[in-house]
Amino acid sequence: MSYLYPRLLSGQARHLFDGYRQLSLAQLTERVAASHDSAVYVATGGDRVSATQLLQLRELVLSLATDAGFPEPAGRARNAEFDLRLAALLHSEMGLVPAEAAARDVWAFLSLVLLPDVAYWRYPEPPRDRVLGTDITRHVFGRLWWRAQLVHSSAAPDPYGALGILGESAFDQIYARRAALGGSPHTVRAILRVWNTLDLHGLNERATLRDFLMRMLRLAPFVLFDGVEEAALDEELQAVAQETVAALLGEPIATSSSPAPDTAGQMSVQVPAQARSTARLAGEPPLKTPSLLSSLEICAGSGAQALGLERAGFEPILLVDSNPKACSTLSLNRPQWEVHCIDIRDLDPRRLMALQVDLLSGGLPRIKSAAAVRRTDDEEPRKVLEAAFRLVTLIRPKAVLLENLPELVTGPDFAADRSRIETGLAQAGYRSNWAVLDAADFGVPQHRKSGFLVALLEPFSSGFCWPEPTGMPAPTVGHVLKASMASHGWPGADAWAAQADRLAPALVGGSENRGGADLGPTGSKRAWAALGVNGNSLADAPPDADFPADAHPKLTVRQAAMIQAIPDGWQLAGGKTAEYRQVGHALPPPLAQAVGLAIARALKVAESV
Repeated sequence: MSYLYPRLLSGQARHLFDGYRQLSLAQLTERVAASHDSAVYVATGGDRVSATQLLQLRELVLSLATDAGFPEPAGRARNAEFDLRLAALLHSEMGLVPAEAAARDVWAFLSLVLLPDVAYWRYPEPPRDRVLGTDITRHVFGRLWWRAQLVHSSAAPDPYGALGILGESAFDQIYARRAALGGSPHTVRAILRVWNTLDLHGLNERATLRDFLMRMLRLAPFVLFDGVEEAALDEELQAVAQETVAALLGEPIATSSSPAPDTAGQMSVQVPAQARSTARLAGEPPLKTPSLLSSLEICAGSGAQALGLERAGFEPILLVDSNPKACSTLSLNRPQWEVHCIDIRDLDPRRLMALQVDLLSGGLPRIKSAAAVRRTDDEEPRKVLEAAFRLVTLIRPKAVLLENLPELVTGPDFAADRSRIETGLAQAGYRSNWAVLDAADFGVPQHRKSGFLVALLEPFSSGFCWPEPTGMPAPTVGHVLKASMASHGWPGADAWAAQADRLAPALVGGSENRGGADLGPTGSKRAWAALGVNGNSLADAPPDADFPADAHPKLTVRQAAMIQAIPDGWQLAGGKTAEYRQVGHALPPPLAQAVGLAIARALKVAESV
């Protein structure tokens, strides 16, 4: 059975944290409680954990701590053993589902109300993230639950036996790549199984793991790790690991490999070892192979959606956008892509009818409901939408992916639009699927909801299902931007990052015809101010050593791109305002990748039947 746990909201949690600084362990034990006046429960269905159950959990944790020497200092070895035992205990006894375990406030309650003495014994004079839950991957208890969640195997003789394979710093490397690797227990367990077989004599373990994970990231556009059976995945990762070991030892890398199966539930793409060893990073173009799916991207913008789809295995044969600066951005980053800087309504229909495309995709201009249209320029997005559906009937791709406002999917004012769209697609042979997805559920450090329409021809539609959230909490604004904020010597960077302990609000790109580069309307600026960010305009560079330690810095365009999870190497064309608009309008690549993988699975499963 799963339980709902009390949540200690951030304001009260900080108050307790500040008050505990000077207390001894004995005094902290006196503060132990199974409830708190400021604690709340999430307003969803489920059974609330009782005070009796919380106290029983405390006794179990305290017993492990006592075995490790509590209240006396334990030392590194005993701390490590305590962590392993505690991870298994928390995961097996708490009755948490991942959605509840992703709540930072749950862990703040455990470390500041139920178990403050154990928390401060394990980390004397702890930094904020160890007890407040600002970064669960660092929290004294939360990080252990998630580590156990990722490695737990109910079929193994010891379901938590893999916990001892890697230490905390190694898991941090996996957590840092959670959007692509670390959010999948299936993939993490395979990493651990393979890692446990390696001979690392003469190698630096941390550097070896980093290289191994980067090679996996390069392989991600070609292989759907979650869709590969355990034995086949182990074999594939074993080959990747051996390439890492050979490269670090200066030995030649083998280029032969046996064919990988291409059936449902097995390898989705055949990738020779040479492709594995030379495939570029996720922010760079992948190798062209016959197994890649093809796409046509309209309203391509800065290419963030196309980048995510590229990681999912789609290679664009054509990208179209009417903004010259956006077209320059596409060509800067992918000179091999064919980019047409033209209104989609002006495309040559004769050429389009000759195209063979697996996916037609695009992030269309934000449309307003028919009742809200008052100006001539407000009608323009609807004309683009109509043009997009004309392209569908001309090209007849296997799948269609269009992204827009969440209201288009759920709003009552758009009910007639949805009905008209579904009817038109059904007449063309497509089955429509609608959903609203939050980028934060896929590792992006902002709450950014997008409305999606995915339509597929038969027999592909029956195999489609929307991607599930990774289950891992997205990193906070402070976690993502701390190093950047400190890069020019600002003395307030650490304190700023500690209080920027939440996800960002959705970045707002603004209209091409109005305003300058800022972080959006008044409500958005207030939300950014609560994170310690001045949203009135953008900065040219991070704050320097002369910037007041307690002042609110502005974001740079690059920092805004980091909030969108756009990779560092992705260049932007134009001045600051033009660059920011491209960033603000973008669909975060990890979310585009997740939806793209779901479409790719549907296409490949149907083709294999």
